[in-house]
Amino acid sequence: RGPAPRRRCGSRRRMAGLAWKWPRTRLPVGASALGVFVLCWLYVFPVYRLPDEKEIVQGVLLHQGKAWRRNQTAVALFRKLLEECCDPGQLFAMTKMNSPMGKNLWFDGEFLYSVTIDNATYSLFPQAAPFQLPLKKCSVVGNGGILKKSGCGKQIDQADFVMRCNLPPLSSEYSKDVGSKTQLVTANPSIIQKRFQNLLWSRKAFVDSVKVYNHSYIYMPAFSMKTGTGPSLRVYYTLEDFGAKQAVLFANPNFLRDIGKFWKSKGIHAKRLSTGLFLVSAALGLCEEVTIYGFWPFSVDLHGKFISHHYYDNVLPDSGFHAMPEEFLQLWFLHKRGVLRMQLEPCEDPLNQPSA
Repeated sequence: RGPAPRRRCGSRRRMAGLAWKWPRTRLPVGASALGVFVLCWLYVFPVYRLPDEKEIVQGVLLHQGKAWRRNQTAVALFRKLLEECCDPGQLFAMTKMNSPMGKNLWFDGEFLYSVTIDNATYSLFPQAAPFQLPLKKCSVVGNGGILKKSGCGKQIDQADFVMRCNLPPLSSEYSKDVGSKTQLVTANPSIIQKRFQNLLWSRKAFVDSVKVYNHSYIYMPAFSMKTGTGPSLRVYYTLEDFGAKQAVLFANPNFLRDIGKFWKSKGIHAKRLSTGLFLVSAALGLCEEVTIYGFWPFSVDLHGKFISHHYYDNVLPDSGFHAMPEEFLQLWFLHKRGVLRMQLEPCEDPLNQPSA
């Protein structure tokens, strides 16, 4: 008969005591070890670093001079991705078809607010998307300072459908560079609040200011943020009361939310996408050919010369809200793949342009 097994009751008590003391004596050591491990990992495998402005400009310069060609296969694949995630053709704007009465619609910019489509709201929507899809050649015009002295106005206006961002000025001093044709222009509710006092006292001034956009749609995110609903509805009723040529389309918050998720999955980290990227995304889903202008968020052009932030002023956006360089790199990647064309050089030689 072998020796009797050792009793382990004492060991259990000692282990219980160690377990009780473990958080006090070993946690700091474990935390320190974890910290050292993380630092070593980051040293060996550093996190992604966004290239700085100089590096991005140099990367673009290396690609300049190469002939750009549309890649129909790449265009079709990207359009399929957009249709699967966001369905721009059906969801770009709110319509009676995609937003029936009684539907509960959640704001895309605020998680705690929703609106139920009642009869009054329902009556503001068109029956279906008011465009004959697919649109053919589209110009999407950003407001970047790179458009100054570009001479791109004629080329922009040659498109079948022209989209613009945030009610930009189109007076004669700018038209040779940015064109004058407009089928759709976005309007951020904050512009209505700041420039037109929420349309409480400046209704005629607003109507006069948008005459430059002729028979165009004004695209407004009425159901993105609760604070934007009132100004957006006032724009609708103001244009209707004055019998203006322009009509309002309300952005579908489901589309905006899905587009935001789509680009986040591609690596864009921002509180919210820029209006320009929303518009380019829509164009890629609605148009057969897309050329974009004025999408250059840097302080120097391709020749190292300082340029203003916008073609009409140098007012900088709020920092930390958009991730403009990240957005640019995504659009530049699509340009190199032949999905869209990004115009960065002047369309005409500035020396040969007629003076204003």
